[in-house]
Amino acid sequence: SDTAGLPIKFIPPDVGCYRCQILLKSPCDVRVYEIECVVTKDQVDAELEFLTPACQSVTQNIPISNTSNVDWKLEAKLEGEGFYGPPVINVGVGETALYPLTFNPVAE
Repeated sequence: SDTAGLPIKFIPPDVGCYRCQILLKSPCDVRVYEIECVVTKDQVDAELEFLTPACQSVTQNIPISNTSNVDWKLEAKLEGEGFYGPPVINVGVGETALYPLTFNPVAE
């Protein structure tokens, strides 16, 4: 066979985009392979509990940290009666933004 395996072990320290070049040389040939790995976190379900006096609103600022190397434009889809928040939030590279989620109960 004219093929050879090239095992690569990659242990990323965090989420992000990692690029590298592999240079293979022989007396008759030179080859450069470019490899790009995009590392994301597993999706995590979260639960928030709101406690407020009857008919009074409460706001919870939810921190959103962008540890990637691209700016994020996030769209929020809120479900459930009485929940309000901005439809879009921008989080710059390396920044943490607070998403203000408000619960305004309409009854006791």
